[in-house]
Amino acid sequence: MWHQSFGLLGKSYAHDTTGSFFLGKWLRVPLYPVSLCSAVVDVAIQDYVADVAAELIYQNKSQTSTEVLFVFPLGPHMAIYSFQARSEDAKVHAVLQDELSVPPCPSQVQQPHEATGGWENLEYLRDQSEYPGEAFACFLGTLSPGREVVVTLRYVQELPREPDGAARFVLSPTLNPYGTLYVWNCRTSKLHYSLLLTASLQSPRGVVDVQANFALTPLIYTAQDHSTAQAPLLQVSLAGSPQCHHDLELLVYYGDPTAVSAVVEKGDPEAPPGSLLGDPMVLVTLAPSIPEAVPGQRQSGEFIFLLNTTFLEHAQDSLLFLLKSLPLGCYFNIYCYEETSVGIYSQSVEYTQDNLTEAMRRIPSTGSSLGDSNLLETLRSVYNTPRPHRHPRQLFIFMAGLPPDVEAIAAEVCRHRNSHRCFSFCFSEDSAALAMALAKETGGEAAYVSSDNRRSFVVLKCLKQALKPAAEGVSLSWTLPRGLEVEVLGGTPQSIFQGQHNLLYAQIHGQAQDTTVAKGVMTLQYSLDGQDVTYTIEFPLCPQGDGRLAGHRLAARCLMKRLLPESVSGSGEEPRHRAVEISLTSGIICPFTSYVGVRTPQRVTWYQRPLALLPPRQSLIPCQIVELRGSRISSCYPKSIWVPPGWLTAVRASWLALRQLTHDIAALPQRRACSKACKPPPPLFSSLKYVDPMEFGLCSSTLWRWCPEAAAKCQELVALQNADGSWALSSGLASVLEVDEDEIKGKMPDEVMEPSIWATVMAVTWLHRHDEYYQDLCELLEAKAVTWLCSQAVSQLDKCLETANTLLGSSVKPSVFRL
Repeated sequence: MWHQSFGLLGKSYAHDTTGSFFLGKWLRVPLYPVSLCSAVVDVAIQDYVADVAAELIYQNKSQTSTEVLFVFPLGPHMAIYSFQARSEDAKVHAVLQDELSVPPCPSQVQQPHEATGGWENLEYLRDQSEYPGEAFACFLGTLSPGREVVVTLRYVQELPREPDGAARFVLSPTLNPYGTLYVWNCRTSKLHYSLLLTASLQSPRGVVDVQANFALTPLIYTAQDHSTAQAPLLQVSLAGSPQCHHDLELLVYYGDPTAVSAVVEKGDPEAPPGSLLGDPMVLVTLAPSIPEAVPGQRQSGEFIFLLNTTFLEHAQDSLLFLLKSLPLGCYFNIYCYEETSVGIYSQSVEYTQDNLTEAMRRIPSTGSSLGDSNLLETLRSVYNTPRPHRHPRQLFIFMAGLPPDVEAIAAEVCRHRNSHRCFSFCFSEDSAALAMALAKETGGEAAYVSSDNRRSFVVLKCLKQALKPAAEGVSLSWTLPRGLEVEVLGGTPQSIFQGQHNLLYAQIHGQAQDTTVAKGVMTLQYSLDGQDVTYTIEFPLCPQGDGRLAGHRLAARCLMKRLLPESVSGSGEEPRHRAVEISLTSGIICPFTSYVGVRTPQRVTWYQRPLALLPPRQSLIPCQIVELRGSRISSCYPKSIWVPPGWLTAVRASWLALRQLTHDIAALPQRRACSKACKPPPPLFSSLKYVDPMEFGLCSSTLWRWCPEAAAKCQELVALQNADGSWALSSGLASVLEVDEDEIKGKMPDEVMEPSIWATVMAVTWLHRHDEYYQDLCELLEAKAVTWLCSQAVSQLDKCLETANTLLGSSVKPSVFRL
């Protein structure tokens, strides 16, 4: 969620302390954001899809004319499909066009507007935003003192599903700009603009409740029985002024939350039958209820590790912790992709002690003998290998630098995104964008590892996420009248992990031969803990609706994403042509289309001889999706961003000089964040954006003590652990515990019949004695060990723990062993 807003920004030289941009901690550039007078926002929510229409009125309250730029931050599941702005002088309309085509109406269109000094200001905007991400930016021209500009914006978005089944809608900060224009006026009870928010809510399950973090007027149901499948609607509006220090948020609760739900959206009556916008669309939400897994228990899953030579040379300890932390019952394989595209095993093998020992033996200790293989070839080899039945596939990809064939890598992963998850790790900033893209496409996670001391911790944190249980073998089947068929755009995921929900778009094609059948049937099937689960729901074949086509537009976005790998892989021009056609029809941008702003004067011009009306002369103006790279400027200052063109060279030169001067100074964390160089994004696959490595969640500061000596001891102990979680009583274990082997054997309780039970209790007790160092590293290892102990000799554990505490001088509690 974005915690910054932009709206309308203006270039002015008037002094205004409410609009200052702090560059690092050294340079202050004056800003003058244009005041938002009113905002009218209408939201239509269908289950977990929203269509938002907003009208924003801005006024130039300064004493000078101002060049203005509209900037709208885009969330990861948000897409604009209509934008226009009008003032007394001109009208601006954002138009999508094929990137390979010529500008429309070349005889009547001038070259891009020169008042912006080229694209220099958008480049600076790209570099100096606080948080990274996408933003829609459009230059609107000059606004005279006292004049207004009216911005009309429409966008669609997928809504997140809360654990209790609620759909969460957050109003974009640009439509509620508490943090930009009026941050210094938050002591007052009223903001300096009016906001009217209305919402219509629709679900075949019925709308049960709506909660908000602001005052609501009483809900008005427009359907008498809102619990039926008649798509009940209600109107919501703000009562009073919203608070200024939080986003406006709606939580919509639906009746009977189940593992699957479906909303049918009718097509556009003006679109031809059989087209994407013309046929009905079924919005399918898959959210199986998956219970928590008991740590250390047997668990299904296929874990494939793709390692590069740098990881092999410098991260043997992390690989050791990874392999030892895997659960019994899973499958695994290892690929060293800069040496060979073939795995250590021809295909994944079951996780056993023998297979683990053999894998550790086959792993090369260094990457001195480089081969001709690369990550792309290795990925293709993995995808061509059969997956063990009912074992969800998850890839752990390690990258020390930017690999070759980046576009093809991203396309290959995207093509197989429904069959696996990627957990990607980068050890350099240049591969951060690729790591994030691979994880995002497959529902996994990405991590940037900046310190060798934290590498194992970061990797194991991702493994804990990967070990969440999953519904496997997911499939959808449809029962429809003869003449109708269903196409699931983007395909159906093979696995759904705990905490995830999937929104699918299925289009109904054809003409029903039997018009008396008013409903279709959808059946969801999957396997959970070896048990087959089935859900069946009905949906109407003749849906009603408001015609806003939110589901159709998001389906277009999904379909264009599916076509992208085909176009990148050289499957001919057809995928590209199809994507461009869908983009221009739906209004949703794709990698092969781009925005162009068309500015049309509102005032007419007359010839004097002879008297005639001159047609409006259009001009092209800057309008595009901007990749904000994120410089993490201190949040105590307003986040409007604008600099005059003349400042750019001097500001950037001074900033880089100061960065070089302070590069080796151990300063405060915020200074370190502000002093990072903004690297341009490589020319990658369209989903690869510039990624600030410090934005990775797993790279946030963690209070974890690091002691090299203790880490070495822990690594020795982990190397001795068996795949089932047990330890053998040996001289090596005694050395790690720093207790004489004979003394360990002599102190073994008489009730213990198996020495490995006593050895495992000693090892776990020793780990807890030093848990300030090992708690995060050994949590999975310990859980596996305790599970093994409980399956072997529960009655002996009390006595073993008492003796181990005495021998090691510790005070570990029985709860550690689930006693």
